[in-house]
Amino acid sequence: MREFFESTAWPMQKPEPYGAFHLVFTFVGLAVAVLLAYLLRKNNEKQNRAVLLVTGVFLFACEVYKQLFYYYVIGNGAYQWWIFPFQLCSVPMYFCVIAGLLKDGKLRSGIYNFMLAFNLMGGFMALTEPSGLVHEYWMLTLHAFIWHIALVFIGLYLGFSHRAGIKLSDYKGTVIVFAAMCVIAFIINVSLGEVSNHSVNMFFIGPEISPIVVFEDIAAKYGWYVNAPIYMACVCLGAFIFYLPFTLYNRAIEKKKQSAVVVTE
Repeated sequence: MREFFESTAWPMQKPEPYGAFHLVFTFVGLAVAVLLAYLLRKNNEKQNRAVLLVTGVFLFACEVYKQLFYYYVIGNGAYQWWIFPFQLCSVPMYFCVIAGLLKDGKLRSGIYNFMLAFNLMGGFMALTEPSGLVHEYWMLTLHAFIWHIALVFIGLYLGFSHRAGIKLSDYKGTVIVFAAMCVIAFIINVSLGEVSNHSVNMFFIGPEISPIVVFEDIAAKYGWYVNAPIYMACVCLGAFIFYLPFTLYNRAIEKKKQSAVVVTE
């Protein structure tokens, strides 16, 4: 196993933000994500489940590779706790599989809307500020870019296919899902604090200091317990900005369908 991962540890010079690699990979990747999401918008339920399950399995495979790469190559046989797979952008790996197996209902609707709002935001934000995506190894850099482009695809697909972002009132269910994920993340942070030498900070909500600009200063000055609710509120607001256009898009589609019915009658 070690030999395999070491054989794929091809070094690279970290790409510069807004350099050729970043811009080309981002624009081409986003174009593919938008086109594929739009083309798949008319999938039936069976096809929809297949898309979600295939995407989920793909993300799981990518994450397993990343975890083992860090273990064998970066950590030299020591697990790197700070990459424990439960950050905000890791959640679709689980949710795609779960939603692909769930029957239609409030839970699946909440998961759909969460992936549209929060993970579409996460994908775009990471690609816009790529410091966390670039690495000294080709495979880790490719993994990071492809992963976040996949998040954009999932969000757009669910929005274009009229499975998420249907009503503004549905956003409250999305916030509930986010809050539940934050609770789980906090439990993980506390549970793994000692064993990880306090390097685990899932969702960046504490009790460790947030590494995110502005929120890092708030946490350092006033404490994580002050920063956490402010940070969570800002994330919810940012996700809503990505959610809102799809409610307008889906409302326009619905009005167009109703107008067509009236004309036909």
